[in-house]
Amino acid sequence: MKLRHLIAVAAAAVVTLTGVTTASAQTEHKPKPTIVLLHGAFADAASWSEVAGRLQRDGYTVVAPAVPLRGVATDTAYLQGVLNSIPGPKVLVGHSYGGALVSELAGTSGVKSLVYVAAFIPQAGETIGALNAQYPGSELGPDTTSTIAYPGGVDLVVKPESFHEVFSADLPARQAAVLGASQRPINAAAFDEKVATTAPAGLPKYAVIPTGDHAIAPAAERFMAQRAHATIVEVPGASHLVALSHPSTVARVIEQAAR
Repeated sequence: MKLRHLIAVAAAAVVTLTGVTTASAQTEHKPKPTIVLLHGAFADAASWSEVAGRLQRDGYTVVAPAVPLRGVATDTAYLQGVLNSIPGPKVLVGHSYGGALVSELAGTSGVKSLVYVAAFIPQAGETIGALNAQYPGSELGPDTTSTIAYPGGVDLVVKPESFHEVFSADLPARQAAVLGASQRPINAAAFDEKVATTAPAGLPKYAVIPTGDHAIAPAAERFMAQRAHATIVEVPGASHLVALSHPSTVARVIEQAAR
């Protein structure tokens, strides 16, 4: 009887350990969420290049679509189609104006967390123009931007001579010059267009705030992040293009949101 009892105990232990091993394997092989990186105004998807490379090396699938920059509603409609084509869990990351789009898209099926990088975090009924004017510190304005008129509207661009100081003061001047030359204009009306959606309170949110931002006042970014109950990571002295100047820090925050 004693031998039979020992055999039964050993068998039970094997079953238990097998169950633990199986559960552990399932956890280890649980698919990572796709990281969707949305760029902002006066930029393109290349502004995510350093961050995207780090995320890919860590095993994440990354999608960095071209944002039309035609306005909140128009851009949201287009990007909704992009998200609908991505199966499984997703983490939405927005830079600058892209933060408003992240909030609009936050209710999409599969979205598990939101990351705002030097970004607007508006609530329903607000405009990004009003939010940017709420605190002093932004150098975006008539002195640093130019307009492009075309049939049907007006676009805004940052003046080449202002791009380095306003957007990328902590990057080399030559790199800033290239970024300024390749910037994508945004419909000027986008700054006065009301956002329709407040991001769901239950979704985890993270905010990267570069304290040397001259495009969006850091005080405004801090106010919006605190209001949204986001986990805040400040990057001392970093510029608005913090994803290029401090990509490792930004990538770490995104991976924290993905976990």
